[in-house]
Amino acid sequence: MKFPLRGLYAITQTKNKTTDIIINEVIAAIKGGAVVVQFRDKEPLDAIYLADQLVKVCHEYKVPLLINDDIELAIKVGADGVHIGREDGAISEARDRLGADAIIGVSCYNFVEQALNAQEQGATYVAFGRFFPSSSKPLAAPAELDTLRKAKFLLDIPIVAIGGILPENGGPLLTAGADLLAVIGGLFETQPEQSARAYQALFDN
Repeated sequence: MKFPLRGLYAITQTKNKTTDIIINEVIAAIKGGAVVVQFRDKEPLDAIYLADQLVKVCHEYKVPLLINDDIELAIKVGADGVHIGREDGAISEARDRLGADAIIGVSCYNFVEQALNAQEQGATYVAFGRFFPSSSKPLAAPAELDTLRKAKFLLDIPIVAIGGILPENGGPLLTAGADLLAVIGGLFETQPEQSARAYQALFDN
């Protein structure tokens, strides 16, 4: 499945939630317009089962499902790819293990040079952030709008912005050069389908 060039990038919010709730929230987000889903769970109880269910749901709606930080899990459940951070292994390893068609995203924080290297090594997309205070990554260093502007000028692959993004503050990120907005709390803390529609409106303008 191909990585979308533009749209809402949903990242699961799993803390204190049952498997059924997580799955239903993802379905709601997709119905509201999410074009890609990442399974992120820092304290997994049954990651294989949940990831497997999410792959089935996402593929039913023709939306790619990525796994955060775990190549092995992506292989086991037949996910469409992985998202890797600074300490999660090389792009080349992910490509070798997952295949030529896999989606491989890379966190580049606030570093355009890192994004250029990732592109050269075969990344499908790069992510910058956090752009606003974020409850999921409260200690993450801030990223700047100018980073998006420079990246848009220099890169040929999609650019994802992440970190505290709400419908009210996402517009300037798109104007600066982001192609996709990655969201956790702003999407899944209340009414995911309606929340997704509010984000989707940013891309319709």
